[in-house]
Amino acid sequence: MEPNFRKLSIFTTIIAILALFYSDAVRAWTGEIHGRVVCDVCGDSSIGPEDHVLAGAEVAVLCITKSGEVLNYQAFTNSKGIYTVAETMSEADRWDACMARPISSFHEHCTQLGDSNAGVKFSYNRPSGYSHTVRPFVYRPANAPTYCI
Repeated sequence: MEPNFRKLSIFTTIIAILALFYSDAVRAWTGEIHGRVVCDVCGDSSIGPEDHVLAGAEVAVLCITKSGEVLNYQAFTNSKGIYTVAETMSEADRWDACMARPISSFHEHCTQLGDSNAGVKFSYNRPSGYSHTVRPFVYRPANAPTYCI
């Protein structure tokens, strides 16, 4: 009975070594995309002291992976007007190209999307653990306050 036990022990050791090599070959990759949504109160296309961030604004992020899979994310801004999308996947399946676009603002006054904010396309070529910052999306009020004139 001893020889069969020894063969089983060697076989188990070989399987364990192969599993270690295989797990080392499939490395995890982590990426992050973030940006800000702002209310341009005076509609002057510049961020000034009268402008403020928009909490609760909705943003969509669409990414295509290196393997060709399409991933669609939905994010909402926090109290600082910042949205974040993050993912961990295998290195072979990581993001290749993405597009971020604003969906809606739930602010009672600032609901008109700025002219140049249809969406932002970009290549995602960051190494694991790094992030990509998207330029701010801007909403404007339907009617600018009188102090802006």
